[in-house]
Amino acid sequence: MSIFALFYMLLAYLLGSISSAILLCQMLGLPDPRKNGSNNPGATNVLRIGGRWAALSVLIFDILKGMLPVWAGYYLGLTQFELGMTALGACLGHIFPIFFKFKGGKGVATAFGSIAPISWGVAGTMLGCWLLVFLLTGYSSLSAVISAIIIPFVVWWIKPEFTFPVAMVCCLLIYRHHDNIQRLWRHQEGKVWDKFKKK
Repeated sequence: MSIFALFYMLLAYLLGSISSAILLCQMLGLPDPRKNGSNNPGATNVLRIGGRWAALSVLIFDILKGMLPVWAGYYLGLTQFELGMTALGACLGHIFPIFFKFKGGKGVATAFGSIAPISWGVAGTMLGCWLLVFLLTGYSSLSAVISAIIIPFVVWWIKPEFTFPVAMVCCLLIYRHHDNIQRLWRHQEGKVWDKFKKK
């Protein structure tokens, strides 16, 4: 990787470190998502504690902070590998944000945003897989984990040059869901709409 690409990856990480969930909840006077609901600063938890419009705002911001650096990277002449590493940098920022003591969200929306410019086909497959599992089960976490398992194979088939960085992103997603995986195994994981109805 070139020096410029490393610097650009660092910028993507810093952009990814901006937690829209925490900042938006502070601006709207909502409970801190790190201490309420599932204690995760992400769109799903903001849906629980703040409603659909706050959650939609967080979702859009988190997608864009993954999408914009990769999209701009195409116009800056980054190689395919460097674009993949930029996507990884944005996701690392969201999951381990330097501005919030390295305690961030699960990274699903940011991963989707960073993968979209690489291949809309892969992004569409990721979204379709997530929606299918979610509608069948009601578990956001299970949807994310299954999507993260499937997507590296889809990338290998469609855009093999991006397989390594995308696989790294997906490994991060699975790692960040390890607590959810344990709760799913024990049948202790709550469904999103059940928690939302109780609010």
